[in-house]
Amino acid sequence: QVQLVESGGGLVQVGGSLTLSCAASGRTLSTYPMVGWFRQAPGKEREFVAASVWRDRVTDYAGSVKGRFTVPREIAGNTAYLQMNSLKPEDTAVYYCAAATRLGLVQISNSYSYWGQGTQVTVSS
Repeated sequence: QVQLVESGGGLVQVGGSLTLSCAASGRTLSTYPMVGWFRQAPGKEREFVAASVWRDRVTDYAGSVKGRFTVPREIAGNTAYLQMNSLKPEDTAVYYCAAATRLGLVQISNSYSYWGQGTQVTVSS
């Protein structure tokens, strides 16, 4: 069983950048075929942001972040990353990383078995 801990969140101005990290312990992150990022804004449901499928070296993004956010195609070490550029106020949310024990629909939260506690990202205008 893996434990996931996100970090790197904070307050940033519109147009700024942040890199979120998802550190794994208890089990090697690369053994999980998919690692995804989700976010939840106040009063809204949790939504998919981005995901990496290590085996296939494939990434997927929500339309709202495509071209601005990046996740790696390959795992390096035991930490996953979410690079966020050109941040907008609507990106304000708690961001979660999640690991899946088997391949599935990357954009569906039920595909993932393990979740971190989340890190707050606030974009000020």
